[in-house]
Amino acid sequence: MASTSKNPGDTEMTSLLPPRGKGYQRSDAPVVTGNDGDNQLPEYPQTFYWKVVNFSRLNVKKLYSDDFIAGGYKWRILLFPKGKNSEYLSMYLGAADSAALPSGWVIHAHFSLSVVNQTQNDYSIRKETQHRFCSTASEWGFKPFMSLVELYDPDKGYLVGDMCTIEAEVAVLSDSEFMSYDSIHSKKATNFVGLKNQGATCYLNSLLQTFYHIPYFRKAVYNMPTTENDMPLALQNLFYKLQFSGKSVATRELTKSFGWDSSDVFMQHDVHELNTVLCEKLEGKMKGTIVEGTIQQLFEGHNMSYIECINVDYKSTCTDKFNDIQLLVKGCSDVYASFDKYVEVDYLDGDNKYSSELYGLQDAKKGVLFIDFPPVLQLHLKRFEYDSMRGNDSKINDPYEFPLQLDLDRENGKYLSPEADRTVRNLYTLHSVLAHGGSVTGGHYYAFIRPTLSNQWYKFNDERVTKVDAKRALEDQYGGQGKLPQTNPGYEFQISENSNAYLLVYIRESDKEKIMCTVEQKDIGEHLRARFEIDHEDEEQKKKDESEANLYTVIKVARDEDIRQQIGKDIYFDLVDHEKVKCFRIQRETLFSAFKEDIKKEFCVPVQFQRYWLWAKRQNHTYRPDRPLTRLEEAQTVGQLRKVSSKFHNAELKLFLEVELGPELMLLSPPEKAKDNILLFFKGYDPEKEDMRYVGRLFVKGISNPMQILSKLNAMAGYAPDQEIELYEEIKFEPSVMCEIINKNSTFRSNELEDGDIVCFQKSLTAESRQQFRYPDVPSFLEYVHNRQVVHFRSLDKPKEQGFCLELSRINTYDEVVGRIARQLELNDPSKIRLTSHNCLSQQPKPQPIKYRGLDYLVNMLFHNNKISDILYYEVLDIPLPEIQGLKPFKVAFHHATKDEVVIHMISLPKQSNVDDVMKNLKTKVELSHPHAELRLLKVFRHKIYKILPTTEKIENINDRYWTLRAEEIPEEEKNIGPHDRLVHVYHFNKEAAQNQMKIQNFGEPFLLIIREKETLAELKPRIQKKLQVPDEDFAKWKFAFVTSDCPEYLEDLDILLSRFQQRENVLHAWEQYLGLEHSDGVSKRTHAAHQSLHRREKPLRICD
Repeated sequence: MASTSKNPGDTEMTSLLPPRGKGYQRSDAPVVTGNDGDNQLPEYPQTFYWKVVNFSRLNVKKLYSDDFIAGGYKWRILLFPKGKNSEYLSMYLGAADSAALPSGWVIHAHFSLSVVNQTQNDYSIRKETQHRFCSTASEWGFKPFMSLVELYDPDKGYLVGDMCTIEAEVAVLSDSEFMSYDSIHSKKATNFVGLKNQGATCYLNSLLQTFYHIPYFRKAVYNMPTTENDMPLALQNLFYKLQFSGKSVATRELTKSFGWDSSDVFMQHDVHELNTVLCEKLEGKMKGTIVEGTIQQLFEGHNMSYIECINVDYKSTCTDKFNDIQLLVKGCSDVYASFDKYVEVDYLDGDNKYSSELYGLQDAKKGVLFIDFPPVLQLHLKRFEYDSMRGNDSKINDPYEFPLQLDLDRENGKYLSPEADRTVRNLYTLHSVLAHGGSVTGGHYYAFIRPTLSNQWYKFNDERVTKVDAKRALEDQYGGQGKLPQTNPGYEFQISENSNAYLLVYIRESDKEKIMCTVEQKDIGEHLRARFEIDHEDEEQKKKDESEANLYTVIKVARDEDIRQQIGKDIYFDLVDHEKVKCFRIQRETLFSAFKEDIKKEFCVPVQFQRYWLWAKRQNHTYRPDRPLTRLEEAQTVGQLRKVSSKFHNAELKLFLEVELGPELMLLSPPEKAKDNILLFFKGYDPEKEDMRYVGRLFVKGISNPMQILSKLNAMAGYAPDQEIELYEEIKFEPSVMCEIINKNSTFRSNELEDGDIVCFQKSLTAESRQQFRYPDVPSFLEYVHNRQVVHFRSLDKPKEQGFCLELSRINTYDEVVGRIARQLELNDPSKIRLTSHNCLSQQPKPQPIKYRGLDYLVNMLFHNNKISDILYYEVLDIPLPEIQGLKPFKVAFHHATKDEVVIHMISLPKQSNVDDVMKNLKTKVELSHPHAELRLLKVFRHKIYKILPTTEKIENINDRYWTLRAEEIPEEEKNIGPHDRLVHVYHFNKEAAQNQMKIQNFGEPFLLIIREKETLAELKPRIQKKLQVPDEDFAKWKFAFVTSDCPEYLEDLDILLSRFQQRENVLHAWEQYLGLEHSDGVSKRTHAAHQSLHRREKPLRICD
């Protein structure tokens, strides 16, 4: 149940502005004007809160909110609480009164949707976009809004008391505001065009614009070898259109080459992550070509990490490469302060001394220096940081300045290593600023770019490109605190500037001429230019045709020959497919009589033997010849006749050419069309051959009855003259077939037949003979044709391989479909077949299979993204599907007690089972160290043990998506624990050194260990070393610490460990207090990929090969 009640504490609709009356006009809305003079969004969008109670118990596929008003229009939120066939909550904004709005209505709106975090508002998930709402697109939003796993996690704060709070902010834009985003306007005003946003691809658009405006990079892309439909070709095509097109460019071809589907383009990712992944893919694609090494030449630099002893002559160094430099924002005022922090020396002394191989523990200093910087320097500003207390990221909106010119040789090259080439001048000029507006859970990316490094900056905001001044590109992107302009007296708000720079791109002055080269058409490969020119010519021809459309009329002429050729082969319903008949493009001023001369030449039918009928689209969506043209109409021009045709809702002039044939196919003049004459078309059906064909047409008198033409129909069909036949009227076929028997003894008028109607007939059958045929009569055959579907079945474990085909009906039930598959596979039990639908966009199986009888009909199984697929995937199970659905499946990582081995086991048990049942099941699958070994199950997350699951806990309460479930043998020593002994948590850790931050980073496999009464660290070390099988040389470098709330207190060999741990009754929540093993990541053998694949809130970004 959804609630928007006005109980205390609940708000149905909250607006930051006083409510407006019916006379409210959009032109009165306050508008924030930036320095570039472009209209921004209305200052105060209308806000609506929707409290959905009993959320987890909702048993509906979709749910609408109450209507609310914004900008003078009614809106509502559409929610899919269980997702739209995915693991993500789906949410949309819709025009609530779309059916009542006038024809051709359009509303331009910028809006955001949020799921409010009720425990900490900063972690609310918010996504925003803009859309042109109209009758054909009255709802818009986000199919993958947020992970259902995260939504339903009780610790996250999105569901509190089983209530979910949804927030919508809607700003209705005027036509002028919205049209300012138009790409043609951008081209005229700036000479640049934007990129279309597919849903949430602003991060992709901003990065592509940045790369495009690095000419050296663009030229290299143009010179990459390509194959059809691959990523380099799509990127070349996109760059070419950005360079030469006059309107905004679509990215659909590029994202398709990435292997992305609709869920990917509606899932916003981090632009820095995309930068890394895209450059890696391009680097791989460039290998072995003339542009190999371009990515390294442009973006790659090198740094040196060092540790140097102070009192002895020892220094350890390590060289690494980078494509971008990640700079701290928190605690730093500007870029130079971040670089100072980056190379800041960290002293290792006291309890934190460095253990050198030759000299043991020594006072030392460590840090990072740069060997060289790249020609194109990318600075990633760390605006997002991990909040260890909440397990989420948070955004840092602190003020942070960056210069137009960046001198990295400052203060005598303080950032450079001794090995650096000091002859290279590291003076950089700012090329682009990629900014992010919003919070960590959602927002918008856009780019400020100087395409020629002149004083003129441009803002690239998806399709919209505008000129801006330097202040807008620099100072306004520093972040910090600001005030909303006081356009409304009495309203003043102090706000955080959550729109700020996120990625900076600098060009080295000494490389500027090379990097910022000119890219002309001659720089593009000839084969590419030819391909693009063909595309351009096709587009220009299309424009020309559209511009000249008012000068010409398209006439489509159907004849008996077309009907005879198509019925029973291409089509069964109606009479003809007009896309397959002869088409003429005639100037509108041409007399129709002149057009008839063209017909004479084309079909060899003299003018006097031609008669033309207008086609009309009926209310039941069928197309039929409606009436013949009058002599007056035939005397008009083609253009005038087209206007007559438009009354019948025809986009083109569609005609039926009636030609009468006498004996020996002699041409006859068309008979006079009396008022009582009816033109009928006839189809014959053969149930034995399951075949239908067109047999001809006749004029009949309305007052006559079908009995009077039976002999003519038998002759037309080739039947015996006295053959008894049944007649049916074909009325319609969409959305369902309607075919009714005709009373042969009633008049044609009584049977409600009129010009253009279709009569299907067949031989009369006895009740006994009807049993011989699958489809004994016309209605059953047409029903079969309407619903028949050839389905290609593929094995789920071999989704790319062709399997087998079955001809089915779209209205086959679930049981009928699996029954047919079982017969094909010679399987006795159809319930052991599980089906999975096909994703038409990704061309892959959907992630979730179809539940047993979860979909009623075949058509439901094939439907995806408003398309009907012809592919289904199947798998044969060991046990019936209904039984499986009563089971709870989950993954358990079993850690062997004596072998360095971790094995993932899939376990499925009845949902009523408990942890003890899991352990019993697991014992049958794993190798134990001894027959009487006992097992336990742990919940592990981020390299810490969060819970030892009680044996009585129900498995239906366990979520293996969020946690890693680890099973292990209980060591014998734990079974004999003394009254004063302690079971403590032991975790591996190191301290982040890249930025000289004393931040704990856990890694590897955590474990539990008994600490004996009065046991010292020196006594414990051998047990740890034996358990982890660490070589002496490595183990000597390890440090040991008592860690509380991520603060390490280093231990000496003589320290008694038990005294450091607070006495507790249990260790179920002891992850904040543990024995820490400090060493470099990778030394411990007991690591496994199973624990690195923790479920993330969103799908990882990937670009397919």
